Amino acid sequence: MIFKVLYQDNKSEVPVRENTRTMYLEANNEREIREALKGREINIEFIQPLTEEHLAYEKLSEDFVVENL
Repeated sequence: MIFKVLYQDNKSEVPVRENTRTMYLEANNEREIREALKGREINIEFIQPLTEEHLAYEKLSEDFVVENL
């Protein structure tokens, strides 16, 4: 399943909406993603599983890249 992860680059700063970044990851569940990203210094705001329709929409973006864990 593909998940959309919304995050901030700096874990120690207060989240600012304009600084929110997105990454797409393939995993079995949210816990697997959190474990894989634990070592990175990012502030995870939200992890969203993508439905087929939502995934098709996201693929239209030129920034869409699924990262490997």
